[in-house]
Amino acid sequence: MADYRDHYYQSDDGLRLYARDYSCRDATIADPDTVLCMHGLTRNSADFAGLAEHLCQRYRVISVDNRGRGLSAYDSDVSHYTPAVYVQDMFTLLAGLDIDQVILCGTSMGGLMSFVMAAMQPARIRGMIINDIGPEVDQAGLDRIKAYVGKAKPVTNWEEAIAQAREINAIAFPDFSDQEWEDFTRGLYRDEGGVPVLAYDPAIAQPMADEESGAVPADLWPVFEASAAIPMLVLRGATSDILAPECVATMREKHPGLQAVEVPNRGHAPTLNEPVSRAAIDSFLQSLHS
Repeated sequence: MADYRDHYYQSDDGLRLYARDYSCRDATIADPDTVLCMHGLTRNSADFAGLAEHLCQRYRVISVDNRGRGLSAYDSDVSHYTPAVYVQDMFTLLAGLDIDQVILCGTSMGGLMSFVMAAMQPARIRGMIINDIGPEVDQAGLDRIKAYVGKAKPVTNWEEAIAQAREINAIAFPDFSDQEWEDFTRGLYRDEGGVPVLAYDPAIAQPMADEESGAVPADLWPVFEASAAIPMLVLRGATSDILAPECVATMREKHPGLQAVEVPNRGHAPTLNEPVSRAAIDSFLQSLHS
């Protein structure tokens, strides 16, 4: 596995937040580009372990735990569990690391954060890798996510945790091996004295039930259009119930330079470890230097 440095920083409202900082391994690159990886709703920095190991051969990679996830502090004010607050945390992180420009890589909620960041500070964003999300979120997928987030039954051992993760996510990963399910599950849970505990605050589900909270933005097309000049790659799981093909088509109409790749045998969302995903990401990153 790639080595990374644990980076803790303080949010503007005083929470202790966490990110993994992978240094570029290629010593001949004096000033490597930075890729900022932002996870989905219930996930954390472990989601990008494989991709970060791959990319850090030529890039610096920052993989975050948003507030309420992983090693970041939980927020006592659940109204802060919204993309607008997460985005501000990202700008605070970049400022503290003295990173002026960045390439964004966002899965699901992290993709929504990418759109907002690009609209707010477009000159700072060199490119965007958007994983299975768009300015419109399919209601069927949203309802599926609402049905389990913060509602999973506690488990007592890793076998139960793997079975639970498999039951919830089998629709997205129909070809996962037993080892892949174990690796996936160990990224979702933390070990507390031998007992797996989900590595996120169950309260992150509460703002999703409130249409006024901004946890699920109603219309992101204006925000998306504000980033139309920024190079963008969109990856879509072939059976995704979150990102519809029609939405991707409209994204391409509004962003003529957008690259779109469909990942077979994946729902919401591709792991970015798939050969198709890796090839698309590598090609896209290389194009930023051409």
